Amino acid sequence: MTTFRNFIGGQWVAPSTGAYFENRNPANQDDLIGQFPASGVADVEAAVASAVRGFEKWKRTPAPARGDVLRRVGDLLASRKDELADIMTREMGKPLAETRGDVQEGIDTAYYAATEGRRLFGHTVPSELANKWAMSMRRPIGVCGLITPFNFPLAIPTWKAFPALLCGNSVILKPAEDVPHTATVLVEILLEAGLPPEVIQLVHGMGEVIGKAIVEHPQVPVISFTGSTETGRFVGETCGRMHKRLSLEMGGKNAQIVLDDADLDLALDGVLWGAFGTTGQRCTATSRLVVQAGVHDALVSKLAERAKALRLGDGRVAGTDVGPLVSEAAREKVERYIGIGKEQGATLVCGGERATGGALDKGFFFQPTIFTGVKAGSRLDQEEIFGPVLSVIRVESVEEAFAVNNGVRYGLSSSVYTANVNVAFRALQELDNGITYINAPTIGAEAHMPFGGVKETGNGHREGGWEVYEFYSETKVGYVDYSGALQRAQIDNY
Repeated sequence: MTTFRNFIGGQWVAPSTGAYFENRNPANQDDLIGQFPASGVADVEAAVASAVRGFEKWKRTPAPARGDVLRRVGDLLASRKDELADIMTREMGKPLAETRGDVQEGIDTAYYAATEGRRLFGHTVPSELANKWAMSMRRPIGVCGLITPFNFPLAIPTWKAFPALLCGNSVILKPAEDVPHTATVLVEILLEAGLPPEVIQLVHGMGEVIGKAIVEHPQVPVISFTGSTETGRFVGETCGRMHKRLSLEMGGKNAQIVLDDADLDLALDGVLWGAFGTTGQRCTATSRLVVQAGVHDALVSKLAERAKALRLGDGRVAGTDVGPLVSEAAREKVERYIGIGKEQGATLVCGGERATGGALDKGFFFQPTIFTGVKAGSRLDQEEIFGPVLSVIRVESVEEAFAVNNGVRYGLSSSVYTANVNVAFRALQELDNGITYINAPTIGAEAHMPFGGVKETGNGHREGGWEVYEFYSETKVGYVDYSGALQRAQIDNY
């Protein structure tokens, strides 16, 4: 059995607690990946002290040179793509085709960040006074605490860490307890690429201990959190009280809308991928299918047939379509919602049970599940399940479809299948989501575009694209008066 360590103070070190937790393959609980540190508050204190030292050096490194480090990270990720995909599938379950995509997001994010090292633009503007120069520039902030989820073990840490590092900050990474191995390898790659050791810290452990300590630490002025809305509420309250810069990316209850004029085969492929890719464990997963009455029955019939044919199994085995849920707790949550759906009068069309037999008995497998007759406002319509459960809602009109989409507390992603260009552009304008796709599923964000949602999905900041670099840097304004005399802005020019 392999025992892993934290990376603190430029060294791989054991936790101060002396305690560890096991990491096992969710497709086969007999497969022990290793034991990882169940760290304590003292480990966070040591990590912060080191990160403060690292920041003082790293912030003085020219931004293009910081970008060069991240370009080398991208090269290393590309050279180890298959290895990293295998590591991720083993510890969180989704098929290799998906984890290869996870690595590719990290590669794309690295290369994009590398170019931003020469593009951390400020502005120069005319001064209102003669012989005076007015400009702005971007400056790093300090230590960034990054708390990441299990479903994208490599991509999401890179979404957060690479822009933070490019902007000149130091980073403390706290990965989800379900995916500690991937985070460990990512830190190894950053170091191999030439990142100064004290610029990156890796602290494993439980969220209620390590995540909480990072969020509450007065020397960590920036927090980026991806996870549940409930935990995000605590993080937001703490950061608000301590005046910290905070980015929240939380829950989703995403709808794919299929209208009567849609290409049904295209819509069918989209909802299968959106609902059951990553076993439904995406914040952008298609958890609701909103179908206009004219095509409802035909689409549902084809959908149920295709869903029943999906092959469940170990994601590292060729031919697997759907992997396991990440944990027994996740599977039990899905089972509770099966009961809720039945109690509230929805019709179970397929699935609804654990997937068992043979090798499936060793993992946390659950049948792809479809409910029809789901009512707007019911719990299946409103609450995030984070599993392979699709709720089908029948509507009569475009207006009703849009209202159903908007009638939840979340607002991350949506999609509309239609041949009507006017309706498509109405959807882009009227749907209350941070992302809307036309004739594509609710999943598929690209690394060079901003990512995030509205309402209770987030707090207005975006990951990815150009906007994230504004989050991880401060605007500094500079004036140079070369007139040789006292000039008073807003006074002397009137």
